[in-house]
Amino acid sequence: MIKSLKVALAAGAVLFGAHTALQAAGHQVVEEIKFLVPGGAGGGWDGTARGTGEALTKAGLVGAASYENMSGGGGGKAIAHIIETKDESTLMVNSTPIVIRSLTGVFPQSFRDLTPIAGTIGDYGAIVVNKDSDIQDLAGLVAAYEADPSKVAVGGGSVAGGMDHLIAALVMKNAGADPTKVKYIPYDAGGKAMAGLLSGEIRGLATGFGEAVALARQDEVRILCVTSTERNDAMSEVPTCDEAGSKGTEFVNWRGFFGAPGMSEEKKATYIEAFEKMYDTPEWATVRDRNGWVDIYNPDADFVKFLEAQEEQIGSLMKELGFL
Repeated sequence: MIKSLKVALAAGAVLFGAHTALQAAGHQVVEEIKFLVPGGAGGGWDGTARGTGEALTKAGLVGAASYENMSGGGGGKAIAHIIETKDESTLMVNSTPIVIRSLTGVFPQSFRDLTPIAGTIGDYGAIVVNKDSDIQDLAGLVAAYEADPSKVAVGGGSVAGGMDHLIAALVMKNAGADPTKVKYIPYDAGGKAMAGLLSGEIRGLATGFGEAVALARQDEVRILCVTSTERNDAMSEVPTCDEAGSKGTEFVNWRGFFGAPGMSEEKKATYIEAFEKMYDTPEWATVRDRNGWVDIYNPDADFVKFLEAQEEQIGSLMKELGFL
């Protein structure tokens, strides 16, 4: 009788295991995503792609994720690549710079030449200095800048006139300084810009708040302010730029994903489903909170409307600041 019970339990365990495996398989929405990153390792695009891939695969929504970094042309090389290859398994990560660089003619394409899938997160901007800097707060940076702008080089992980440059100029403008005199040093992606700050090549850095949080927690850098209207729970001791003296400053950099042009509606729908389900998983909460990101979900047609509105808003701001 005991032997029979053991056999029955063993058989039940096998059936339960098979049922669980089937459930897990049924949970999977997309078999594979090849993430294309238009910049180098360590930047905001790279972190967004890898963090999103981590959450999707660990949650079982995507079977496998791979990553390819393709720098060049301010992101234009990767855009041209996905347009040319038309690989429906590839999703390119991008953000506000695709709007800015299209406006400024850095590359001839725009989001209209791709298949917008979804905007997924927001990352506020931040002004950062080295931990050993004599600049203790934003007021100190503005004072040094007003004394001699040529001696206050501010770097960023985007081209001149790009998003990080725009953040630095906006913060200075709202602090009462001349935004057109910012001595901006461009780097290929945020990782190299951060290295420039740590090595002393630049005195300040305009970057994504999420990119700076980890190093700030390790006491490698000091975040002077964040371009949000409220303090971020990831580091609540960091003041908003408005609190720090740059009145009314607010800037959020969305990040999201695009597919190749001509992607089938069926394939697009599977990606949208995977992203939508991702938000309810603990794996996503871990990645999001670790990076200080904000959930911003704009799928499909809503994403297109959002992009069109931002194109108009950013264009007006860039003209005001003299970038267009």
